[in-house]
Amino acid sequence: MEITSTNNEKIKFYQKLKQKKYRDQEKLFLVEDEHLVNEALKKGVVKEIFTLDKNKTYDVPTFYVNEKVMKVLSSQVTSAKVIAVCNHLKERECKGNIIVLDNIQDPGNLGTIIRSAVAFNFDSIILSENSVDLYNPKVIRASEGMLFNINVIRCDIYKFLNNLDKSYTKITTDVKNGKNIKEIKFNKCAIVIGNEGNGVSSEVSSLCDEKVYINMNSNCESLNAGVSASILMYEVNNE
Repeated sequence: MEITSTNNEKIKFYQKLKQKKYRDQEKLFLVEDEHLVNEALKKGVVKEIFTLDKNKTYDVPTFYVNEKVMKVLSSQVTSAKVIAVCNHLKERECKGNIIVLDNIQDPGNLGTIIRSAVAFNFDSIILSENSVDLYNPKVIRASEGMLFNINVIRCDIYKFLNNLDKSYTKITTDVKNGKNIKEIKFNKCAIVIGNEGNGVSSEVSSLCDEKVYINMNSNCESLNAGVSASILMYEVNNE
């Protein structure tokens, strides 16, 4: 089917998904560009597709649009050539190592952490309720589509950690009094990473079993949250 008008009701409806409140309300989000759309298709979460390429076919309802319509749907400066409408991802129970994010605000950091979590075989990401939206377009792009390959749970992380199975060792960072993570013995771990400016809240930190640091040059006071999380997940993956 072809859509050429930006006043089309379907286009007007999906355009609202560029706003978080409508993504939450409809349990839908937009994914742009071929690579990311293909990752979403593999996961089986694509509801409909809008594309500029009339020669492309997909196994889901597909609408062929012009540049003007695509620009209305796209959140990028240069409009995508294909956009998928996707259902929110389903949450499941955690099985292996997890990373817990306390008030992460930068979408690039969250996307990086998602990508690294998949790369280093972490089972799940626990996202605090006050963290950046998982379905923010910048998060999706920064994750390179890896959000479709990991379990992400948004919840009250204080309650989550308080009720976490005893087989998990809860680990957070402490640049002054922390240990090297290689010194800690554990079965499964929950690594807690804090807000970019304020770190892990004292309430959440109090629930952790161990504190670790990342050895680095003294001229550098701290690392980006995404980098810190990635280094610690790499260390755990190589235990």
